[in-house]
Amino acid sequence: MIIAIVTIFILAYAAIALEHPIRINKSASALIGAGLLWTVYALAVGDTALVEEQLGHSLIETAQIVFFLMGAMTIVEVIDAHNGFEVITSRIRTTQLASLMWLIGAVAFFLSSILDNLTTTIVMISLVQKLLDRHDDRLFFACIVVIAANAGGAWSPIGDVTTTMLWIGGQITTLAIIEGVFLASLVNMLVPLLVVSWMIRGRLVIAPPAVNAGTDRHTTEFERNLMFWMGLGILVAVPVFKTVTHLPPYVGILFGLGLLWLVGDLVHRDKDEDTRKPLSLVHALSRIDLGSLVFFIGILLAVATLQHTGLLASLAQWLDATVGRLDVIIVLIGLVSAVVDNVPIVAAAMGMYSLEQYPADSFLWEFLAYAAGTGGSILIIGSAAGVAAMGLERIHFFWYVKRISALALLGYVAGAGVYLVQYALMH
Repeated sequence: MIIAIVTIFILAYAAIALEHPIRINKSASALIGAGLLWTVYALAVGDTALVEEQLGHSLIETAQIVFFLMGAMTIVEVIDAHNGFEVITSRIRTTQLASLMWLIGAVAFFLSSILDNLTTTIVMISLVQKLLDRHDDRLFFACIVVIAANAGGAWSPIGDVTTTMLWIGGQITTLAIIEGVFLASLVNMLVPLLVVSWMIRGRLVIAPPAVNAGTDRHTTEFERNLMFWMGLGILVAVPVFKTVTHLPPYVGILFGLGLLWLVGDLVHRDKDEDTRKPLSLVHALSRIDLGSLVFFIGILLAVATLQHTGLLASLAQWLDATVGRLDVIIVLIGLVSAVVDNVPIVAAAMGMYSLEQYPADSFLWEFLAYAAGTGGSILIIGSAAGVAAMGLERIHFFWYVKRISALALLGYVAGAGVYLVQYALMH
């Protein structure tokens, strides 16, 4: 069974990576891979009740991410329909691509510590699409956003799913993770940002054509500002909502979506149907990238089989027995998270190492938060932010490998080195 599951996963992964040359949509590959993996697993186990329970648990976790993503994407589309991003774009004066990239990278880095890295990526790429017309330019910006968002999420307890898991589990505390991982995360972002901004030095910003007058007539300055600040406020409030209520983030985002829907209907209720329709939330729902959502479902369910078969836990145990050195093991875990979703990897590590053996805020947990959070940037499908960017800007897997992966790896290694030196000096 194990050999079959590993083989199917590798083939599905290869099909996703080779989406462009083989001309098969990655969503189809992910869904077929997930279906085959669960079929093989169910037939091999033979315990229907157990498989149904595990599948139900995996489906719940997957649905939470998909619902959250759907809500965030819809909010962004509502803001866009009201020309809300003009609130920011109208204030950006730079004409140099490199200067703009530094600005976008910095905003994404700090924003992802408040929001999660997935939402940050959606918001920032939507913003970049309003600032840049050339798709080739936007590809580099989208990749920097992914790296910056993943790096920014690693040093905040609410910035990334994995750090949130460690925070809720008692492995890390708020002030300690910020103090311990911030500098390493900053270096992780700065290294690729320095290189890419040097590559595009001297080039000018080419803005997209102005929004057509038809859309502009339908929205007032008040409506534009209202929807922008309310939409952004909802996204920022989701982590607070989770902290206060202890409810999953998707509940907060759907609650906020309902409020935005209500306000939108009230604001536009006196307009005629033709004017109101493109501004409505129903229209925004029709514009979100359903293909990306389906891909999420497929890839997350596929990875879940690796978790239920115990392959991830076995990998961690093998590393512990073979490598021995904790710092090297964690660096390798980060590299593995570039291929496999970091959530089950961190979950396996949390189950493998106890709080009695490694108390809260110890080296293991802090370094794990950094490695798992930033290692996913090495490959475009290694993180939720990367997958979202892949869908939003049609980034091909091998384009990312050829142009960005080495830079992301360099940033990852540099940040890891900074953390190790910092820890040695402070302890």
